[in-house]
Amino acid sequence: MSLSDVKHWVFDMDGTLTVAVHDFAAIRVALEIPPEEDILTHLAALPAQVAVAKHAWLLEHERELALGSVAAVGAVELVRELAGRGYRLGILTRNARELAHITLEAIGLADCFAVEDVLGRDDAPPKPDPGGLLKLAAAWDVSPSEMVMVGDYRFDLDCGRAAGAKTVLVNLPQNPWPALADWHAQDCAALRQMI
Repeated sequence: MSLSDVKHWVFDMDGTLTVAVHDFAAIRVALEIPPEEDILTHLAALPAQVAVAKHAWLLEHERELALGSVAAVGAVELVRELAGRGYRLGILTRNARELAHITLEAIGLADCFAVEDVLGRDDAPPKPDPGGLLKLAAAWDVSPSEMVMVGDYRFDLDCGRAAGAKTVLVNLPQNPWPALADWHAQDCAALRQMI
């Protein structure tokens, strides 16, 4: 299957469709999370009262970032091209769904994604778990093998692989995970040339 045959596209949000602005090291410091630990996994293991307060801080911090989102190079043109072809488009993010919608509004792409096709960390297990992709495949009534997961990090590729979808790595000059990415593009503008 070539990339031009794929009609069901799922995108990561931060660092994929937007310029990456999250300072994960600073977030870990603010939330007292060890440097080597995954933020969402750590918060999930905390006692309820502690987790609620830290999740609230994280949501507010991320809301400020979402409001100031800037589209990644070529992202708007790529998504508009795919939407113009009538393809199904989804978002699978480790961010909160409400913030994904704010981000899409900020970068001018909200009209390209059906509201129900934007999944956040409370709608499915966070990537690298394939649950969100499988949920979209079921909703779209397609096999995961007919989908592509586009992202800028290993979790996106691991998620796609585990679901049985094709994978695209964008916005990294080199591909540090060649065994996990079916395609690699310098940025979304280069990816658009591949379709």
